[in-house]
Amino acid sequence: MAVVWRIRGEMVQYDIAVIGAGPAGLFCAIHAAAPGSRIIVLEKMDGPGKKLLLSGTGQCNITHIGEMRDFLARYGDHGKLVKPALFSFTNKALLAFFEERALPMQAEENGKVFPRSRQSADVLAVLLAECKTKGVNIHCGEPVTAVTRQTAGFELVTPRAVYRSTVLVITTGGSSYPKTGSTGDGVRFAQLLGQPVTETAPALTPLLIKNFPFAALAGISFEEMPFTVWRGGKKVGEYRGDVLFTHLGVSGPGILDASRHIQPDDLLKLSFVGTIKREEFTADLSRRVQENRTWNVSTILAGYPIPERLNRKLLKLSDIPDELKCNHFSAEQRTRLVTNCTEFPLIVTAPGGYAVAMVTRGGVALDGVNLKTMESKTIPRLYFAGEVLDIDGDTGGYNLQAAFSTGFLAAEGIRKRAEEKSRMAGE
Repeated sequence: MAVVWRIRGEMVQYDIAVIGAGPAGLFCAIHAAAPGSRIIVLEKMDGPGKKLLLSGTGQCNITHIGEMRDFLARYGDHGKLVKPALFSFTNKALLAFFEERALPMQAEENGKVFPRSRQSADVLAVLLAECKTKGVNIHCGEPVTAVTRQTAGFELVTPRAVYRSTVLVITTGGSSYPKTGSTGDGVRFAQLLGQPVTETAPALTPLLIKNFPFAALAGISFEEMPFTVWRGGKKVGEYRGDVLFTHLGVSGPGILDASRHIQPDDLLKLSFVGTIKREEFTADLSRRVQENRTWNVSTILAGYPIPERLNRKLLKLSDIPDELKCNHFSAEQRTRLVTNCTEFPLIVTAPGGYAVAMVTRGGVALDGVNLKTMESKTIPRLYFAGEVLDIDGDTGGYNLQAAFSTGFLAAEGIRKRAEEKSRMAGE
């Protein structure tokens, strides 16, 4: 007996149970379905794909264009580990899946790919229609409250029923955006079943800054800004990416991508003059000051690609009056201005919490999963896919691609196991 659902005396059997109706769970169910198979997806929220609907501010940045080998550097230290999943179902395969179902995709100049309609709901609609075609049952508003191992597989308890399953797939996501239902359930289930997990934390999250001096400049952004991260007086990271001022700190793709490596009390140093080095900026500033002795220092600074409002703020933070002439520009003032332009220091209070983090760092440990099938190495017929795994990618569609790819690979692992069992039974 595969999965048994008892309610009001009725008995219904299923072959596969999936916990979580996000992109990984729905995609796994779609591709695991076989003629005659019975699959149920249990979702705690009142509807499926709640977080998917928020993706890309509702526009669904579904993947990134380019070669899959270039994806590997986008998952921190785990790029090589997620390679089997990414190469089993590539970005081209993902785009083809939706385009074959009348949802055309469009790539932007930066490589991000969106549905041409710019509607996450259209992506979800395709997945749900395919589930219906494949006969996948989706039960929403039915949270799984307990999971235990049984002789023949697993037992799942919900407020409505008790399910027993031979195959179980956990695709509950991480802990980010908890209002969408991602509250770390999958990691807890994995621990209860004896599956190794790693510490979790928010990732792809803005940074809260101590006594942030640019709150009044919220909304100003910088393309490809270089910045470094320091901890205990040592440089621990060097980055470059788009940065955005918020009311409480800094955000933008560059900050979000680096956030997985940043801790409270780390020191950020931002360069407002681009890739020019401190020494080069010092020499160039000195030359301009020397050649224009009667100009205001503010006029000299305006010659650099710094927004006007930020220009005035940097002068104020450097204790330089608006009307200060170059011939009265002291060495101390010059040093402060150079530091503020090339290495402006910001102390991190904390990375933003789960409520604002796009994804979760950590989760089900990858060394406890067969990454060619997504099956547990120690618990037969237990599979994982999506953000519940210790996989977090950069912004730009990499996390959704990983969710679809791992969901597909888990389905392939389930089908191959079933085929092998059938073959052995026939011998």
